[in-house]
Amino acid sequence: MLDMFGYAFIQRALLAGVLVGTVCAVVGVYVVLRGMSFMGAGISHTSLGGVAIGVTLGVDPIISAAVFSVLAGWAIAVASRRGHVKEDTAIGILFAAGMALGVLLISLGDEYQVDLLSYLFGSITAVETTDLWTAGVMSALVLGCVAVLFKDLMITVFDPEMAQVIGLPAGKLYFVLITMIALTVVMSIKVVGIVLVSALLVVPAATAYQLTESFRKMMALSVIFGVGSTTVGLMLSFWLRTASGATIVLLATLAFVVCAAVSPRRRRGRRAQAAPASA
Repeated sequence: MLDMFGYAFIQRALLAGVLVGTVCAVVGVYVVLRGMSFMGAGISHTSLGGVAIGVTLGVDPIISAAVFSVLAGWAIAVASRRGHVKEDTAIGILFAAGMALGVLLISLGDEYQVDLLSYLFGSITAVETTDLWTAGVMSALVLGCVAVLFKDLMITVFDPEMAQVIGLPAGKLYFVLITMIALTVVMSIKVVGIVLVSALLVVPAATAYQLTESFRKMMALSVIFGVGSTTVGLMLSFWLRTASGATIVLLATLAFVVCAAVSPRRRRGRRAQAAPASA
């Protein structure tokens, strides 16, 4: 079984999985606690427009998707914070517009772009060295922001109003968080694909949330589940000859189901419901 790690493409895939699993898990904690899961899904699907722009212009689709996704996330934030439209409405509009733009540009091509399938559904075994460098740079940017702004981001997640009272730039930190979500989504596209990337952003953190109430422990557990699901999912997809992205996400979902079943939160909830009845 371990013979698979002798292949260079498996080694690249494993490294990509560790990078993506780690960054998705870390950023996913903020996404889950802040209730921004729909934001992650919206940005991931919007990124198809950025990928198509890159393919059309002959530039790296990941770079064009990163720029496009960040701008789309900022547009959602500006529209919702100024009261023009509700956040979920803005996400829904840009969600559809980004996907439509991507489909339109693809349809204008002279021939069908087979490589676009790897962006839609992911192909971790097709990751190249250049993809690793790009993912490494994006990972460094995102994790660097988390390290520098760890306490500030934590406060804004748990109590945005308190953050403003004590003088934290809550508005700017919100834009930083959106930028981190966009970069995390884009760097994960080649691993699990546009269709499934929002799941990898949410599921490991949601799984960790079932097991602890400590922010730091939740982040550590989220990384364990994120890296574990990508690496084990990679191995299973290789042995079973299944789609890598789908295998990774289903494995992460299975971990969530198991942890939710034994969650201390769930047991406390049952005891709280039973207490009035017994009284």
